Amino acid sequence: MTSDQIWEDEEPVTNHGIDVPPWVDKDISPSTVAEICQGGCASGAYMPAVTYHEAAMTMAEHGDAVLDFLLDALGTLPRFGDTESWSGIACFYLSAAVELWASSAYDQLEADTPDDEDED
Repeated sequence: MTSDQIWEDEEPVTNHGIDVPPWVDKDISPSTVAEICQGGCASGAYMPAVTYHEAAMTMAEHGDAVLDFLLDALGTLPRFGDTESWSGIACFYLSAAVELWASSAYDQLEADTPDDEDED
């Protein structure tokens, strides 16, 4: 897909064969993936990762998988700055994982070339 096609696509990324981890909205679209890559979750591109109660609930259910994803990808957990709450920590790690996953998903979308484009 081209960058323009990614930004315009509102269908779920699963329609493009991209696996979505259980700690990301299963209906996330390529356009949302592009927004996350451009500005990060904190820009408002992916509110479930930065809304305290939603991030805390997601991390309560999937926190081990989120941390494992980060450890597998980075070899270590990112260090967070000053935060005085569990919800802040949940937002930090969930956002880091979502942004890392979105970067990989974006790369997969760019590599996805529909059959009719291959014939040019």
